[in-house]
Amino acid sequence: MKRARRTKIVATLGPASDTPEMITKLFHAGADVFRLNMSHLPKEKLPEKVEVIRTIEREAKRPIAILVDLQGPKLRVGAFADGSAQLARGASFVLDSDPTPGDVNRVYLPHPEILAAVEPGHAVIIDDGKLRLHVVEVSEGRVVTRVDVGGRISNRKGVSLPHTVLPVPAMTDKDRADLEAGLNAGADWIAVSFVQRPEDIAEVKAIAAGRALVMAKIEKPQALSRLDEIIEVSDGIMVARGDLGVEMPLEQVPGVQKRITRGARRLGKPVVVATQMLESMITAPVPTRAEVSDVATAVYEGADAVMLSAESAAGAYPVEAIHMMSRIAEQVERDALYWSILTAQRSGPEATDPDAIAAATHQIVEALNLRAVMAWTSSGSTVQRLARSRPNASIIALTPKRETARRLAIVWGTHPIVTKDASDVDDMAFRAAKFAIREEFAAVGDQVIIVAGVPFGTPGATNMVRIAHVTREHAAQV
Repeated sequence: MKRARRTKIVATLGPASDTPEMITKLFHAGADVFRLNMSHLPKEKLPEKVEVIRTIEREAKRPIAILVDLQGPKLRVGAFADGSAQLARGASFVLDSDPTPGDVNRVYLPHPEILAAVEPGHAVIIDDGKLRLHVVEVSEGRVVTRVDVGGRISNRKGVSLPHTVLPVPAMTDKDRADLEAGLNAGADWIAVSFVQRPEDIAEVKAIAAGRALVMAKIEKPQALSRLDEIIEVSDGIMVARGDLGVEMPLEQVPGVQKRITRGARRLGKPVVVATQMLESMITAPVPTRAEVSDVATAVYEGADAVMLSAESAAGAYPVEAIHMMSRIAEQVERDALYWSILTAQRSGPEATDPDAIAAATHQIVEALNLRAVMAWTSSGSTVQRLARSRPNASIIALTPKRETARRLAIVWGTHPIVTKDASDVDDMAFRAAKFAIREEFAAVGDQVIIVAGVPFGTPGATNMVRIAHVTREHAAQV
């Protein structure tokens, strides 16, 4: 099954997409990756969901990536004696370590790490930005704040601290249990929430030990100060714009999105743009013009994937949302401006053999106007280096490892195929040309470029480029 676009689509599963029939429809509508959100999915149900997706994968004969998204720490205030309180602008309000039910003057904050870390001047955001306070005084077990934006505060509402680096690990006990469940079920990617520092990702990677790739969700302003380090240690990046928009001024989020996207592309890491992309399609069969422009902007920036959250998980039109997102990406990729933007943003090759091969491949593609790059890969690193330069050709990843093919399903422009490894150079060229014609990326008389590493099956050994002609003999083998 060949997609008519290079940008991938991530679809979140939920109550609106809970049946095998609906998940199948989402896949055929254009979903390349399915996200399982552990904030709402009990870990006991994870193997069942994974098996449904794997069944669809076997029927479609196309690798599908599964992204398990860990919940991360949830910081919340305690309870109120009357269930809620109305905070007035300019009023003083205390957060403290006293578990007594709160009132209009104070409330329990069951997070001593927050009480110890905040400093005067730091912002405190409650209930996704509905209330905003700032710290004026700190003492042991007690923080006095001033209300900047008032309103109703009720039991156990969430707390965000955009200026405070918290000594809190990105993983809770629940996350550790969910991570192990995801790895045992065969997840391809693990998304880590609440990332503040590269060590948060390193911890998850150590536990995963190669069983899945690890994606950092950039949703905390604190992560931006160490963004390059986080991208470096991560296998992929997600621009989690919803939480970013709560913890920083909304007008800064578009610039941050571009910065993260370009940083990930520069280092050759897949980048996913997420949150509220087609939000109105939760209840409407068509999106707003602004939402269409939002999706298009992410595609123009060269994002590897765009993601649907509630639109596919809980919306009334999940299949239509996938169709719409796919159509937007296809239209953008037909625009000459798209390719000029990608070319202008292209990073130069690093001083490595794989990057030198990738740069040479890109030049050959442009010089000969080739439609397909056939890349033999074991670990997937060859394909990611090729995708980094965004060639105007499809990248067909030929790999003997099914887990590699699945992981590459999220990478820009990549069409993964599971096949036995090449036995020699002639076998490599012949089967590459055969797959190019079978998958409709080339026709008899076309040329394709083949990238591989010798000896075959050696991870990271990309060292060879070859041009092959597609002949009737290849077509006869399809």
